[in-house]
Amino acid sequence: MKREDLPAPETGMLLTHFLTVRDVARSRAFYSDVLGGRVVLEENPCIVALANGWIIMNPGGGPTPDKPGIELRPPEAPDTATSFLNIRVADIQSCYRDWSAKGAEFLTPPIDRKAEVRCYVRDPDGYLIEVGQATGMLEGVFADPPAGSGAAPA
Repeated sequence: MKREDLPAPETGMLLTHFLTVRDVARSRAFYSDVLGGRVVLEENPCIVALANGWIIMNPGGGPTPDKPGIELRPPEAPDTATSFLNIRVADIQSCYRDWSAKGAEFLTPPIDRKAEVRCYVRDPDGYLIEVGQATGMLEGVFADPPAGSGAAPA
């Protein structure tokens, strides 16, 4: 393994995404075999380079000296999400076909939302992943504000 394979900047910072997973091997296979990432480190922690970022995965566990009182665990309720991975692609239809053929189960096919075409998929632990392609936003067309926000549509 080379230093440049690891999420370890020589200056400044970079962003990674950490996932607490139930089964490292199963999650590693999803992010590498289905989404096309490259396994940098198998375990402890598992690191998969994906596009221009990294997914870091480890099983859950109890508090540690640097995070006292905090327990890590995968999502428990599939109908609730407090954050999600957002993957931007150049060709969402191609991505949808490719990942579906590799076993990804999308919630819906890609849907045109004016500003973007997007759809959602879950990883093996239930983490929600938004997959989107910028369309209208490239021309100054943006999505309507969320219902009940009081903001006027764009």
